[in-house]
Amino acid sequence: MSRKQITGMGPAPRTGVDDSGCPILHVDMDAFFASVELLERPELRGRPVIVGSPAGRGVVLSATYEARAQGVHSAMPMSRARRLCPRATIIPPSHGKYTEVSRGVMEIFHAVTPLVEPIASDEAFLDVAGAGRRLGSPSVIAAMIRAEVLERFGITCSVGIASSKFIAKLASKQCKPDGMLVVPADEVVAFLHPLPVSALWGVGERTEQSLVRLGIRTVGDLARVPPGTLQRELGQAVGGHLAALAWGRDERAVTAHVPDKSIGNEETFAVDVDDPEVIRRELLRLSERVAARMRKAGHVGRTVSVKLRRADFSTISRSRTLKEPTDVAQEIYATACELFQAADLDRVRLRLVGVRMEGLRPADSASRQLSLGERETGWREAEQAMDRAVRRFGPDAVLPASLVRGRLDEMEA
Repeated sequence: MSRKQITGMGPAPRTGVDDSGCPILHVDMDAFFASVELLERPELRGRPVIVGSPAGRGVVLSATYEARAQGVHSAMPMSRARRLCPRATIIPPSHGKYTEVSRGVMEIFHAVTPLVEPIASDEAFLDVAGAGRRLGSPSVIAAMIRAEVLERFGITCSVGIASSKFIAKLASKQCKPDGMLVVPADEVVAFLHPLPVSALWGVGERTEQSLVRLGIRTVGDLARVPPGTLQRELGQAVGGHLAALAWGRDERAVTAHVPDKSIGNEETFAVDVDDPEVIRRELLRLSERVAARMRKAGHVGRTVSVKLRRADFSTISRSRTLKEPTDVAQEIYATACELFQAADLDRVRLRLVGVRMEGLRPADSASRQLSLGERETGWREAEQAMDRAVRRFGPDAVLPASLVRGRLDEMEA
């Protein structure tokens, strides 16, 4: 790897800072999807850009810092983002490009240390304790990673360097964009206590409101409250968790491989839908996608969940655990339809539907037991053949007949 030092746009690294007790890096790409898009649209640099569906009603996937300055952020409804930043250029997502760059970035991380824990396609924790003799101090390694990402892919990243995962992630956020920040082990409390309580993992909007009612606005305020009081007010688990974080206590190690806990897909309709046939057709489409992803990852799952969001944004979730684990779309779809039926939402306008499989395990560890007299349906073999056709001819090479009919209906409409 190159040892070239670069100067970022974020806060400059402090010189002479003791990073000897800081083996944990949190590396976070800056506005990742938007940055990848700007590689092919350099004329848009310095302007507000939003990655999301231009015509649909989905959410913001990424936004440049110029758009963020107008209040736009990831996961915001696109309709609101357009109101906040009407002059933004909106670019439809190109997931294949993001996957390719993400894979290359992760390769850079793995060249440094085998202890890489991806959090998403654009961020990861690294434990570099074992790489010091070969590559240098954590700060040197972080600078090398930033330079390598910039040189190979033309995008920037921010790196937090600390004694724990929690503090490293906070540090990377503090130095965005394109920065590097070391929080020495003996300065954790001084770094942490001035921050708002919302900076702590596990403090959402409701928890923050509860804390503010108690007069707790900063992490330092929280640290001065007896743990027993927090547990009475917030519950044993949450209160104890926040009491530990308020003093920077986080014992979690960087885990090289985190198994998938669930696999899901969801879709926001272009207009609200109250036709059960259209909703079931979308459940089939999503079940097909989820099953294909599971087979590609070598997983089967036992619990089927559906997500149903009404036009007023209220959301219903329903789930059912199957007798046997599966990766078959038809089995997932049949259960999803039953859950939709049980939710009693016929002729209720829906904005979004989703299908998710949970309780995942390796496919080769789960053998299906047939009941006496039960026959194999053949669906698994048929869907495996569809997988092969899709790999060779593209994503729409083979579709269930109902989805083909649905597409024709949409074209005629």
